[in-house]
Amino acid sequence: MDGQLKNRFIIIYIFIAVVFVVICSQLFRLQVIEGESYRILAENRLFTTETVKAPRGEILDRNGIPLVTNRIGFGVSFRKEFIEKGQLNSLILSVVNTFKATGEGYADTLPVTLERPFSYIFSGASTQEAQKNRNSFLKSLELSSDTTPVQLLNYYVKKYNIDPTLSPIAKRAIVGVRYEMENHLFSNNTPYTFSTDVSMNTVTIIKENSAKFQGISITVEPIREYTYGNMASHILGRVGVISKPEYDKKTENGKGYKLTDNIGKDGIEQYLEDYLKGKDGYSGIYQNLNGNLSQKLAQTSPQTGSYAILTIDAKVQQTLERSLEETIIKIQKEFSDAQSGAAVVIDVKSGEVLGMASYPTYNIASFNEDYQQLIENPLYPLWNRAIGGAYAPGSTFKMLTAVAALSEGVITESDTIVDTGVYKYYDDYQPRCWAYAQGGHGAQNITQALMNSCNYYFYEVGRRLGIDNLEKYAKKFGLGEKTGIEISGEISGILASKDFRKKSKRIWYPGDTLQAAIGQSDHIFTPIQMANYIATLANGGTRYKPHLIKSVNDYTDDSKTLTVENEIVDTIDMNKKVYNSVIQGMKDVAQTGTAASIFRDYPIPVGCKTGTATVAQGNDNGIFVAFAPLNDPQIAVVSVVEHGGHGSYLGGVAKDIFDLYLMADTNVDRISPKNTLIP
Repeated sequence: MDGQLKNRFIIIYIFIAVVFVVICSQLFRLQVIEGESYRILAENRLFTTETVKAPRGEILDRNGIPLVTNRIGFGVSFRKEFIEKGQLNSLILSVVNTFKATGEGYADTLPVTLERPFSYIFSGASTQEAQKNRNSFLKSLELSSDTTPVQLLNYYVKKYNIDPTLSPIAKRAIVGVRYEMENHLFSNNTPYTFSTDVSMNTVTIIKENSAKFQGISITVEPIREYTYGNMASHILGRVGVISKPEYDKKTENGKGYKLTDNIGKDGIEQYLEDYLKGKDGYSGIYQNLNGNLSQKLAQTSPQTGSYAILTIDAKVQQTLERSLEETIIKIQKEFSDAQSGAAVVIDVKSGEVLGMASYPTYNIASFNEDYQQLIENPLYPLWNRAIGGAYAPGSTFKMLTAVAALSEGVITESDTIVDTGVYKYYDDYQPRCWAYAQGGHGAQNITQALMNSCNYYFYEVGRRLGIDNLEKYAKKFGLGEKTGIEISGEISGILASKDFRKKSKRIWYPGDTLQAAIGQSDHIFTPIQMANYIATLANGGTRYKPHLIKSVNDYTDDSKTLTVENEIVDTIDMNKKVYNSVIQGMKDVAQTGTAASIFRDYPIPVGCKTGTATVAQGNDNGIFVAFAPLNDPQIAVVSVVEHGGHGSYLGGVAKDIFDLYLMADTNVDRISPKNTLIP
């Protein structure tokens, strides 16, 4: 029995020894011989679902010429789940320094300058508005209104636990990125898009130093491409990563947005967001522990958004912007403060806007890189003056006064008023005609008064007409109210009236009616309003609603998902005699008046009017309005130059547009509106 038991134990020991050897050899094979491959496999087994971003729909001009398309580019994102605890600030600084070295831009909207001495950069249409925005911002942080920029930065340095020994510039850089991350709800589930459209050079640096940039992800995504560079920036608008307020608004309405999505921020991109946004696709991927892609599985293809066709003519827009800029630069030789302006071209028979320019402008593609400079620029290039700037119309308003007076029977086409230079109807207010030094213009009928821009004549006509009648007709022409143009930023301006004075707790005096009749007093209108006023006048009294969009079409089958019809807003009962008298006056301005140097020998008959409006500081504003052809009006052009001195200096802008649109061969090859970009 003892021998048998001993043999059994020997067998068991041998079995255990064999098993042990087998296990050890397997462990040796797994951990030593094949250990590296299994380690890589283990690290690469983090499965996740990746969004494949859909291209936005293209934006085309009225002839099918692409204004905004798409191309494939690289993006850089922070992935919090792959960033080691306590390393976020140092990682941010590394990325920022890399971008500075390669000249890349990234979003930083913290309202403090990037360089010392630090100062606030709140924007606003006035100093008071900028101050109000600053106080509101500080209040939201529960900070006092006298908090300095340095104190604000110190507040954020403490909040974000930033190393206090870093240089002020480094701390400012980190604060700026952390501020953006906070606004975009950066978390383990929500990556933060640091920059889009990043160069291959920067991408290569990040990939080659992946250990240093652990937690940084390189994405491939559609990037907006602007065919004409910075042309029509204020119209087209820009896109950017959705903000928390935008996300909340969209998700409230049941829209399927993620906090990493891009969204239209302004312009057409914003107005047509629901149409231009495509439907994202998805793919399953494996990632390693650093967040890098290791294997991509099958994917659901993204669907491109619908494409938009605008009323804008690319050639007209390009010519308008160039001509306005060249005109302003030319005027600066005489009036140094003439540095900004706006111009609008509109189809008088439909209300379609063919061109709309605001100067200075900006480059949408480099918005992030240029942001600080744009905000600090005192001329504020981001401001669309064509719809957001309000200017006294000056003498360009006199045609409206004429229409109102003739239609109300206050004067007839043949009545004359003798201009003696000084209007003496009132004892306590005696304004002068601009020709008072020559003893006035003498006897003037309505056509002559328009050609000579006789203030005296319109003082008397305005007094007879009365401010209430003048207000009535101005409203019919749409002055002092928003036109309803699709893009944001439009203001209503001000129509001089007793009611406005009452609301502002001021008294309306009889002399105010005289000034209102010549386009001064409280009148301030936007260029788009004035363009529509001239278009309405030119077509005989039909006021259309100005618009920028013709249609939106489905990407897959070209079917229309939105069609914008020409809309009549109001009509002015203007008989033929009234119309002919006013239009003849505008024709005479072009032939023998203040615009004769430009249009006297022009092959196409033009109706126009110059205007000069006094301002509180600096040289007078210059305004020029025109339409052509005279016998069959097609388009109206309005241009305004702040501190431009006199409206006659702006006639070249209208001439350039007439040359292009009415005289040149405008046939264009239509380009198929197809977005062939597949990410």
